[in-house]
Formats: sequence, structure tokens, C-alpha cells
Amino acid sequence: MKLKVKGILLDLDGTIVDSREAYLEAIKVAFVAIGQKIVNTETATEIPRKLEQNLSISDIITGVDAEKFLDAYLKAYYKATTSKAKPMQSVSKTLEELSKKAKLALITMRHVPKEKLKEELEKFGLAKYFQCVITALDTNLPKPSPEALIKCAKQLGVRINECAVVGDSISDIRAGKAAGAKTVAVLSGIFTRDELEMEKPDLILENINKLPYFLK
Repeated sequence: MKLKVKGILLDLDGTIVDSREAYLEAIKVAFVAIGQKIVNTETATEIPRKLEQNLSISDIITGVDAEKFLDAYLKAYYKATTSKAKPMQSVSKTLEELSKKAKLALITMRHVPKEKLKEELEKFGLAKYFQCVITALDTNLPKPSPEALIKCAKQLGVRINECAVVGDSISDIRAGKAAGAKTVAVLSGIFTRDELEMEKPDLILENINKLPYFLK
């Protein structure tokens, strides 16, 4: 299946950048903040999986103040991304190819100013490919609400049904479908193929580097 699109709305963590080390670092810092030091990699990925779906983490963090933990976790995560997050392999070349086929936008639910995010993208040499960047601070409702996607399409000057939403999470696909866009799931993040298949995206790809081959 090949998609014909004028805009590509890309998720950040798990799609453009590998944030696993940042997740682990944030978990360590947050556990220390609540007086615990036991950390395992399963917990490190389960918490962002929950947060991506706007689910409670109280079943993971038991016997402690979940709100205090979450505050410490998010602060540590945003700090860790500046040094621990890294671009996916060959992503710069892929974005260059994609930018020749459609207008590119980046949408993330990180609660950070877009200026700070652009600095991170500049460091990786990726900022030049995006005509629009939207963070959680630019919207009232997080994904799976389609708000950010619709706003982004308007800024690009294309109709949302002429866009493809590309992301690694369930909420990316749900948001894309709610907006009326085409949807592409990538397996480079923290969700499994089975989980993503249940959302019935138009395409499921190993990673973003496969995407240029599936565009008309």
C-alpha cells in the first residue's frame, strides 16, 4: 500500500529520537526523590506507556505519592532528553527524502516550550526539515485528541485528510484517525506490533526509514 499525502505529521519520542535512556534516567531520579532506589527496565518503559495513554501510574508506583513521583519524573525526563535522547539511525537522511515529498511537522506531547524543542532539533541537525513544531503547551487537549494534528495541518496549509500521522504509540494512531488523517505506526518505540495492530493503522513499519518507500 502506498500513501499520497501533502503533509506528514511526525511524533518525536520513539519515532524521530530514541528516548529509552532518558526514560531510564528519569525513573532513577524520580525513585530517589520518593526515597526508593529499586529500578528495572520494565518499569522504565511501562510508565511512559501509561502516560502516553493518559492512564494512571498508581498501580506501578504503590505506597507513595504518585503526584510527587510524576512531578519528579517529568522534570527529570525533560532534563534527561537534552543529553540522553538521540536521533534514530539514518533519520536525517530519511527526513530529507520525506521533505521532498511533503511538508513536515513535528508534534510532541512533551510539556516544553517549542523554542527549547527546536534547540534540541538544531543540535541533531533536524530542525531545518520541519515547517511546524507543536508541543503540549500549544494545545488544550493531549493526544489522542486530534486538536494538535488539526492545528498543525492548518499551519502547514494542507487539509488534514491529505496528511499522514506517523508515530510509535497507540495515542498517535487514535489521534490520527480522530482527525481524519492517514495513519502510520512505527515499531521503533515502546509499543508492540500487537498493540499497534489493534488500532488498525494504514501502515505498520519497522521504523521511519521505511516510510519514503510507501509514499507516492
